[in-house]
Amino acid sequence: MSASDKVSMQTEEVLRVELEFFRQEHRDLDQAIVALSNTATADRLMIQRLKKKKLQLKDKITRLEDRLTPDIIA
Repeated sequence: MSASDKVSMQTEEVLRVELEFFRQEHRDLDQAIVALSNTATADRLMIQRLKKKKLQLKDKITRLEDRLTPDIIA
């Protein structure tokens, strides 16, 4: 195994860890949004901010998944 392959594998591992971290944060935000929405005094501005952050995380997750998925020309 060459040094370049080893670095590539380490980079892929780092990306997979980041991906899982962002997925967990996305799930946590979803739960927070549901919990806030179910309260009688729901703060609509806070819910909108959390939804925006959740969408930004979704974009990050998609970009990481694209980097980890090899391009295969059929």
